[in-house]
Amino acid sequence: MDIGVFFFSTEYSIRVDELAVALEERGLESLFLCEHTHIPTSRLSPWPGGDELPREYSHTHDPFVALSFAAAATSRLKIGTGICLVTQRDPIVTAKSVASIDRMSNGRFIFAIGAGWNQEEMNNHGTQYKTRFKLMRERVLAMKELWTHDESEFHGEFVDFDLSWCHPKPTQKPHPPILLGGESDYTLQRVVEYCDGWFPRGGNFNAESDMARLRAAAEAGNRDPQELSVHVFRPDADQASLEKLRSAGVSRALLGVPSDSRDQVLPILDSYAKLT
Repeated sequence: MDIGVFFFSTEYSIRVDELAVALEERGLESLFLCEHTHIPTSRLSPWPGGDELPREYSHTHDPFVALSFAAAATSRLKIGTGICLVTQRDPIVTAKSVASIDRMSNGRFIFAIGAGWNQEEMNNHGTQYKTRFKLMRERVLAMKELWTHDESEFHGEFVDFDLSWCHPKPTQKPHPPILLGGESDYTLQRVVEYCDGWFPRGGNFNAESDMARLRAAAEAGNRDPQELSVHVFRPDADQASLEKLRSAGVSRALLGVPSDSRDQVLPILDSYAKLT
C-alpha cells in the first residue's frame, strides 16, 4: 500500500513545489490537492466535516496550476486532484487540463473526482444540486471520448458537442485513473459503472465491511473487483490503522497535511515517512 498526502494549497501555506520536493525526498508516494473554486458567504450548505468550515476551503489554489508546479519540481511523485469538482468545470477544458498535466508529468497524474456538497457553490457555476450526479457522469464519459479518440463527439442531456479534435492525449492509456469520492452505495455503483477506483473518507471507513461492499457492487455490475483500486483519506494515522487498510487490500492511504508554514509541515512529513 502506498502512502501519500492530501493538502489544501493556499497563499499562506508551504509552497506546493517545496512540499512536493519534501515528499519525494522522504519517500512518500503522492500529493493530492483539494479544490473549491470559491465559497459563497451565505454558507447555507452544512459542511460534512462539522460546524465551522476551515478557512482554507475558500483559499485554495487552482489544483491543475498548483500540481503543475509540483510535477515540475519532482520526477517520481504521483500527483492528483483530491478531489476535482467536475460538476463545476467545463468538460472540454478539464479534459485538456488533465491530458496536459499527465503528458507534461510523464504519466504521473491521478484524476480523483466528486460531485460536491456545497449547493450554493455549484449553483454559481450553473449546476443544479438535484442533477449533479447525472451531470458528473456525462462529463466523465465525454472526457473519456476526448482522451481516447482522434475525432470525438458526445450528445447527452448536459454535454453536447459534435466531432472535434482535442489534443494532447494523456500519456497514460486509455487515460489517467479516475477515482470517485464518496461513501454511499450509490457511489459504489458509479465507481463500477465508469471509474477505475474508489476514494472514500477514512473517518468511518471499515476495511472489512466496506471492501466487501465494493466487491458486491462490482459483481452486481459485471466488473472484476480486482480492476477497482481503493484509496482512503486519513486525516491522521498510526502503524496499526494503516496495517488494517493494507491487509484489506487498500491501494493508497492519504494522510492530511495542514495548510501551514514550512516549519510546521516538515516535522509532520518526517513522522509520516516513518509509516512507509
